[in-house]
Amino acid sequence: MPLTDAQWARVAPVLSERSPVRGSARGERPLDDRDVLDAIAWKFQTGLPWGRLPEKYGHWRGVYDRLRTWALDGTWERVFIVLLGQADVNDDVAWVDEADATVVRVRQIAARAREAAGTGRQAAADRQSGTEGNSGALRPVPPTAQQTGHTAD
Repeated sequence: MPLTDAQWARVAPVLSERSPVRGSARGERPLDDRDVLDAIAWKFQTGLPWGRLPEKYGHWRGVYDRLRTWALDGTWERVFIVLLGQADVNDDVAWVDEADATVVRVRQIAARAREAAGTGRQAAADRQSGTEGNSGALRPVPPTAQQTGHTAD
């Protein structure tokens, strides 16, 4: 699905800040940024491999290389900031300040599982202090031969 003119108008200024892209050594024309965005959108919307990119977008490797370059030089981050800022101005984004209780619950269960297995923080502290188990009680010591009344012959 190609970008609409309104979508392109929001993103174009961010892409124009970058240095211009030269053509390849084989004499191919440089890919237009809008065509590259359309090609990337097509690839991720269809889920097909890069090699199946339609010819109208140019060679798949050029599109892929531009995607990687934009990822490495921060272009995608700047595009995201512009789009998110515009969506916020238009009240298209609902900001939510909540904690998800399922995350808290899972962390509590995982902590108890680690402690039961003797790998949690409390178990490590117990090993260092000479205690063992979750209660922090002293570790039981087996009775000596003298205490049991047995003597070694």
